[in-house]
This record gives sequence, structure tokens and C-alpha cells, in this order.
Amino acid sequence: MGGIVATGSSKKARKTYLKSVLNVHLTGSRPKTTRGESPIIGFTEEDARRLHHPHDDALVASIRVGDYNVHRVLIDNSSSADILYYPAFQQMGIDRARLMPVSAPFVGFGGTRVFPIGFITLPVTVGDYPQELTRNVMFLVVDCSSAYNGILGWPTLNSWKAATSIYHLMIKFPTDYRIAELQGNQATARECYIATLEMEDHH
Repeated sequence: MGGIVATGSSKKARKTYLKSVLNVHLTGSRPKTTRGESPIIGFTEEDARRLHHPHDDALVASIRVGDYNVHRVLIDNSSSADILYYPAFQQMGIDRARLMPVSAPFVGFGGTRVFPIGFITLPVTVGDYPQELTRNVMFLVVDCSSAYNGILGWPTLNSWKAATSIYHLMIKFPTDYRIAELQGNQATARECYIATLEMEDHH
């Protein structure tokens, strides 16, 4: 939990964030949205046929960030921030001077606090042309050990209007050319899980 995408870093911003949804519940009004029905997103057994079952694997996929294909990205519905780990940031050859300062920490399991070294906005593309989607994503850059190169949390998944299925290890999202999908890599998910356990054993 944490970051600056939804609530900002000040107490006032957090109170405003809470009041905005309370106002919807009290008045019944809601923010204006673009007219037009979104297509229905669904999953079938056919979507899961290439997976090993039963499984308890995470949803780990590859995405395009700017001009780079970034692998080992965890799709995490429980993360309030989009994260890019510093080693991946370095491999992309981005000048560290482009990082903007951020003072808000993350709060993890057990109350552990992690302070990002900055944030940067980069274009992310998912899907296959013409059923693809490109959105700017504000990544918080974190310098700590991880088996992943990045994490996509609910800020980006909401902006995609995405539906995720852990059972199918898949994301589906609407585009101008019907529903597109992003398939997770089950083998990579298990590699990351094992690597994380080995890192913990080493510590």
C-alpha cells in the first residue's frame, strides 16, 4: 500500500480521496463517463487449456515499456502502485535524472516501509496490433531485491478497464478493436516464486 497515484502523499489529499466516494454513496451521483456500452469481458475453459492444472501461480507477464520488452512483470490486484525495480530501470538505459522526487513510502506486510527513489511516467503497450492498448503509466522506482522487474497494480488495471483471472492467468481489456488479452507465463511465474524463496533463504 502507498504511493502517490490515487491519494497523494498528504493527509489532506487522503481525506479528499475518501470524501469523494462518500459523496457518491450519499447523493447517488457519480462522475460523468464517456457514453457507450463497454463490451462484456468473460473467460472460458478454452482460455485455460494451455496451463498446468491445478495451480496456485501468480499472474506474471511481459509488457512493452517505451522501446523495451520487459519480462517478469507481476500483475498484482492488491498493489496500490505501479512499480519498476531499479535494476530493470538501469537496463533500460534511462537517465536517472529523469526521475521525479517522491516522499511517500510504501507500507508492506508487517508494516515494513520502503521509500522509492523517484517516479517516472512511461508509455506501456499491451496486446497485439490492432487489438492493443497504450497508456502512460506512472512507475515508482524502487531499489530493493526482487525476482520481478516490475509490478502493475490497480491504478493501471483500472485505467485499462481490465479484468484479471488468476485461474486463467490472463488479463482481458477492451480496445477500439474488441477485447484484447494478455496471457501470463506460468513457467516464469514459478521461476520467480522459487527465486523469491531462495532470496529469503539467503537472507
